[in-house]
Amino acid sequence: MKLTESEQKIADLYQEGEIALVKPRKTVLKKLATTADNTFQKDRRINIRLCEHNMVGIQRVATSKGVPYQTLISGLIDQFVEGDLIQKA
Repeated sequence: MKLTESEQKIADLYQEGEIALVKPRKTVLKKLATTADNTFQKDRRINIRLCEHNMVGIQRVATSKGVPYQTLISGLIDQFVEGDLIQKA
């Protein structure tokens, strides 16, 4: 896994013993669990038509990542909506 520069600095500090992990408080864990439940709750269904070429490509990528193709598509849509996909110029 490739780390960003700031992530690498944190990893280096941890490995050198400069920082240590702490156990999160119960309130933080509860909030994270609630957020995760809400994030992964899929309550809408859509139908979409794709050309064969795109469908085969999506299935190939999903297989290489070890996830169902529907999960891959949903993840890509989520990344787009959140602004995490970079648009080519």
